[in-house]
Amino acid sequence: MGPELVIIFRTPSEIEANVVRGLLETHGIPSALLSNNSRTAFPLALNDRSWERRVAVAAEHAAAAQRIIDSHRDDVPGGRVVPFGSELEPLEQRIAYRFRDRGLLEHALTHRSRVHEDASGGVFDNESMEFLGDSVLGFVIADMLFREFPQHNEGQKSKLKASLVSAASLARLGEALDLGSFLILGRGEEKTGGRRKAAIISDCYEALIAAIYLDGGIEPARAFIERQFAELIDEAKRTGAAAAFTDDWKSALQEWLQSHGHGLPAYRLAGEIGPDHRKQLVVEVMVGGESVARAEGRSKKEAAQAAARAALERLTA
Repeated sequence: MGPELVIIFRTPSEIEANVVRGLLETHGIPSALLSNNSRTAFPLALNDRSWERRVAVAAEHAAAAQRIIDSHRDDVPGGRVVPFGSELEPLEQRIAYRFRDRGLLEHALTHRSRVHEDASGGVFDNESMEFLGDSVLGFVIADMLFREFPQHNEGQKSKLKASLVSAASLARLGEALDLGSFLILGRGEEKTGGRRKAAIISDCYEALIAAIYLDGGIEPARAFIERQFAELIDEAKRTGAAAAFTDDWKSALQEWLQSHGHGLPAYRLAGEIGPDHRKQLVVEVMVGGESVARAEGRSKKEAAQAAARAALERLTA
């Protein structure tokens, strides 16, 4: 039978709990991390303790451990042991949402590389939150497209949705928030430039959406997504096509023409320019038998895409 354990510290933050354990270990006091680790896909109430982390030590070390913790608290009522949470305030300002439970935000920022390097077993990565955030994001974007693009059919909305929520799109939005600076990474991932990796940033962006949803419910999550995607939605409304986010200008032009009652565009090779070793092909795009735009490129495909883009920009100006 092991020694009697006494809980000497409680927090919703996995990071803070492990900082406390590290602090105690430097003073020669072994500790254990206990957790009511029940995960839920539903928003948590303020008094919900299902995410609480508890640091426990042997009864004989309890008094000393408590003195050590108290001596390292911030000089504010109910202060944290370390000011880690305050380091997240710039991110909260950028996303225009203040967390009631910053432990959720820390969880969303924690990459699996950090978990793999933690021997305590008390740190959890953001992959489950990424899964939830993907679903919340998909729902809100689908709702936005349903309301903003009533003239588009299911296929057009699906294509536009896929463009909006693509990994590349989320990575760009995450970079605009400077999410990389707030990531909680393992040492190995840190050394290999993990803070700049698009895949990690896009995954973290989805986890961030889940954190907002779990902390405040669907309305704050919806508000965040609507703010973040407003410019992209406006661009899509202007062009009426997924080309606002991709390089498929031919498909974009075709969708715009169809949605505005026009026939399909036609492309024809209009000529060649330049010397043989740097020859450029000129392609002209026709709508209703009339030339709308022309452009050049190193291949017919490249020139056709450029001509379609020029035509779309002219038609939507």
